[in-house]
Amino acid sequence: MNAYMTNGTIDFLTKFSNKYPAIKFHFMTGSSNDIAYYEGTKQKVFQSGRSYEVLIQSGDIQEKGYVVMNNIPVTDEGRPVFEDNFKRRKGEVDGESGFQAFRLLKPVKGNTYVVLTQWDSANSYEQWKNSEGFQKAHTGTKPPAYFADRPFVNTYNMIEQE
Repeated sequence: MNAYMTNGTIDFLTKFSNKYPAIKFHFMTGSSNDIAYYEGTKQKVFQSGRSYEVLIQSGDIQEKGYVVMNNIPVTDEGRPVFEDNFKRRKGEVDGESGFQAFRLLKPVKGNTYVVLTQWDSANSYEQWKNSEGFQKAHTGTKPPAYFADRPFVNTYNMIEQE
């Protein structure tokens, strides 16, 4: 399966729903930008968007929720190790309170993977961050050698379509 996203103003992004009614878009707003996201089809509708291969998925993206995107630049030689680490931990977060969806997105171009998690609220995400499961999954004091650059996190709230 593929996934696509682009940034823009919410007024601009929501016009995609009218132009492509067969595609189920998800709209998100964050402190620095707004995003349109869709998956499942090979149809590219964004001129300057980003394309991904969905390597791991669980749950369905919901219309309401809090989305955390951990953007992780990975070296070419580190990709197999990075992907394998996630495949071995697949499903670990699924049973957490407030969890809705998970996607490991491999970039079609570039080196920045996106680890997307969706929660019913920011509070549920924070509770998970303080859990033993999170600590176990994120052990280690220094970044892995396969990081090409410092990872960064963006957070969003879903925007319900009318």
